[in-house]
Amino acid sequence: MRRTGLVTGAGSGLGALAAQRLAAAGWDVVALDLDEVALARTALRSPNMHTRVCDITDPKALEAVVAETGAPHRVVHAAGIGPMEPALEQSIDEVERILRINYLGTVHVVKATMPGMLERGGGELVLFSSLASWVCTRKTAAYAASKAAINAYAEVLVNEHSGSGVKIRVVCPRQVDTPGFRKAAEADPASTAGMKGMPPGVVLDAVDRSLARPADDLYVFPGALAQITAGLKRHAPGLLRRVIAKATTPH
Repeated sequence: MRRTGLVTGAGSGLGALAAQRLAAAGWDVVALDLDEVALARTALRSPNMHTRVCDITDPKALEAVVAETGAPHRVVHAAGIGPMEPALEQSIDEVERILRINYLGTVHVVKATMPGMLERGGGELVLFSSLASWVCTRKTAAYAASKAAINAYAEVLVNEHSGSGVKIRVVCPRQVDTPGFRKAAEADPASTAGMKGMPPGVVLDAVDRSLARPADDLYVFPGALAQITAGLKRHAPGLLRRVIAKATTPH
């Protein structure tokens, strides 16, 4: 049976690499993004990749794509934004935009694709959250809130559809080396604590390993640093808070 994948945010970063990897493995891939030129670049050497310009905040547009291409066997929802501003300085319009794209966009993608997986009795739903949803640092108020909402939404999905055959993963990486991260790091080096972004391939490798395991673990923390940080958040939150404050406070 031919496997099909649907990837959002496929114009760059994690989404582009995820789409290219699936295509190279022989999947039929539907790649979504708002940037038509970037999509064409992603699909350049992948004849089994089909690009669609699509806004994830538009549920009817997503439904139309899935109606045309069929229910995917794997969804990789990588689209999202992460503007960084102090909480009290970030406009309400900007906060609403971040929540509309990151959280409601996730809801729209899930509602467009998961019913077909449930009807088939199987599938893989990969949603990208962030380590920032567990460890909230300066200038991430709206972004961290939007990603934490994804975590809560996914936990409800798991509770409501346990035993359905649909695997759900919420990926919580630290900073990933994407165009968005590099731009943020240049604008505010302190906010990234001088860290380099981790390679997107390392993140996707962690996702593949998680999906291959029989255990149905919801969260994926790619890399040792993300795993240690998540553990400290659970067991020593005060210590972690002090460490992060020292690392990210401008001097």
